[in-house]
Amino acid sequence: MQIGAVFPQTEIGTDPAAIRAWAQAIEGLGYRHILAYDHVLGAGLDTRPDWRGPYHAGIPFHEVFVLFGYLAALTESVELATGVLILPQRQTALVAKQAAEVDVLSGGRMRLGIGVGWNAVEYDALGEPFGNRGTRCEEQIEVLRALWASPTTSYAGHWHQIDNAGINPLPVRRRIPIWLGGQAEATLRRAGQMGDGWLPQRPPDGTARAMLDRLWQHTADAGRDRADVGIEARLSTGLVPPDGWVAYAAGWRELGATHLGVNTMGANLADVDEHIAVLGRVIAEIG
Repeated sequence: MQIGAVFPQTEIGTDPAAIRAWAQAIEGLGYRHILAYDHVLGAGLDTRPDWRGPYHAGIPFHEVFVLFGYLAALTESVELATGVLILPQRQTALVAKQAAEVDVLSGGRMRLGIGVGWNAVEYDALGEPFGNRGTRCEEQIEVLRALWASPTTSYAGHWHQIDNAGINPLPVRRRIPIWLGGQAEATLRRAGQMGDGWLPQRPPDGTARAMLDRLWQHTADAGRDRADVGIEARLSTGLVPPDGWVAYAAGWRELGATHLGVNTMGANLADVDEHIAVLGRVIAEIG
C-alpha cells in the first residue's frame, strides 16, 4: 500500500518557503505521493447565515495546478495527485492542458483525482451548471483521454465539440490516471466502468466493504479486471487517535487499498513543523 501525504491546504498559509519545506520534508520521510484538495471560490457567509458547507470564503485554498507546477520543481519522485479536482466546474480542454503541463514538468508524476463537488455557489461563479454535473463528468473523462492520447483529435459529444485540434505538449505517457472520489452510487459506477481508481472517504468498516463490493460488481459488469482500479483511502489524524493509526491502515490493507493518504488538517497543529512532525510519526508506524 503506497502511503502519501495530504497537502494541508487550509492550514499551511501562503509562505512559499513553508510550502517548500513541507513538500521536501515529506519526500524525505518516504511518502510516495502528495494529494491536494481543490476549491476555486468560497462562499461569503455574511449573506448566508444558514451556510452548512465545510468550506467558505475565509478558508484558503492554493490553486492545485499552479501549486503542482511549483512542487514539481521542488521534488524528485513523489507523485502529484488531486484529491479531488472538481472537474465539471472547469473547462475540459483547459484541464487537459494544465494536467499535461504538470505531468511534463514533473517527469510523468501527475495523477488526476476528480469529483463533482457540492458547492453550487462555486459552479454559478464559474459559469457552469450544477444540476447535470455528474453526467457531464462522464463525457469530460472521454474528452480528457482523447486529448492526452493524440496530437490532434475530433470529438462530437453532447457538451463538447472538437474539430481536429489538440494540446501540445502531451503527457509523458500520453495518458494520465483518472481516479474518482465520492460516496454516491453513481460515483462507484463511474469508477468501476471508467476510472483508474476510487478515493473513498470513510473508515475501513462494513459500509466500506459493501461499497467496495458494489464497485467490483460495476467493474466486472464493464468487463474490466479489478486489478486495474486502485483504491486510495484516507487517514485523518484529527479523527483517528495515534493508538488507532496502525489498525486503521491495516483495515484498509485488508480491504485491498492500494494507496493511503495521511491528512493532518483538523488536528490543532500550530505550524508547518508540527504537520511534518506528525507525518513523520505516522509513516514510522504504518509505513
